[in-house]
Amino acid sequence: VQLVESGGGSVQAGGSLTLSCGVSGSTYRRKCMAWFRQVPGKEREGIAHIDNAGNTYYADSVKGRFTISQDKAKNTVYLQMNCLKPEDTATYYCAARPYGGKWYGPLAPESYSVWGMGTQVTVS
Repeated sequence: VQLVESGGGSVQAGGSLTLSCGVSGSTYRRKCMAWFRQVPGKEREGIAHIDNAGNTYYADSVKGRFTISQDKAKNTVYLQMNCLKPEDTATYYCAARPYGGKWYGPLAPESYSVWGMGTQVTVS
């Protein structure tokens, strides 16, 4: 499984962006996916999770503003980000756990074994 994020960019506070994560490879193995973000010098933060049935889970920091969704026909997972704040500035990564493994929770980086390269989001 390979993941490629896109859709990052610069936006003013209060604006919106939609990130996409294209999934290729053994897509039938995809059990659930998540979005994370990271600021230099800080730990990677899990912000949104979606399982194969479409159930979602969000970090409090983005709940009500961000929406994770998936289009299985397009093998793509999305992160719709509204009401963006300067503190949302980060590199955003998507992650998948196609091979199972120990479960540390939906927003724990240790739960995921496959990562994209990230896309930068800057809110000013």
